Amino acid sequence: MVRAGVVGTHLPTSGLDIFGDLRKMNKRQLYYQVLNFAMIVSSALMIWKGLIVLTGSETPIVVVLSGSMEPAFHRGDLLFLTNFQEDPIAGEIVVFKVEGRDIPIVHRVIKVHEKDNGDIKFLTKGDNNEIDDRGLYKEGQNWLEKKDVGRARGFLPYVGMVTIIMNNYPKFKYALLAVMGAYVLLKRES
Repeated sequence: MVRAGVVGTHLPTSGLDIFGDLRKMNKRQLYYQVLNFAMIVSSALMIWKGLIVLTGSETPIVVVLSGSMEPAFHRGDLLFLTNFQEDPIAGEIVVFKVEGRDIPIVHRVIKVHEKDNGDIKFLTKGDNNEIDDRGLYKEGQNWLEKKDVGRARGFLPYVGMVTIIMNNYPKFKYALLAVMGAYVLLKRES
């Protein structure tokens, strides 16, 4: 025998009814949530800008995306960079961005070319590559300048694999965001 449910019983929400939760909030609660979100985003941006100032590098943290620097660095290693002008650079591992490409490249300085006027230029190559990087530089460019490079100061092995997975599998990125959002909503309800 099947029993009918009592009229007017309230079933628990799944925590995924975001718009229903927003409609239930008064203006003060909604402003508070928006302000909290803005503070989180602005804090992250301030930390990033602070790292840029402290390290002198436009990108103070990068992820190694290829195996061109093995065995020194492996795919997924997280690198910490600086770009202080007084640092010696010959033989060091550097990160540089090529004009027209969004992704920075991690390679070693193999040659330093110093002019009489004090200008210093560099040639790079991946440890695991056969030839130098002149084919990677913008057309007509044969050398990198000090302003173009950041020096690798430290690393955390394989921490950047999350970034690589999210770039290779965009559905994973959205699933991870959905799980994190659901977790936040469920924690808020309890």
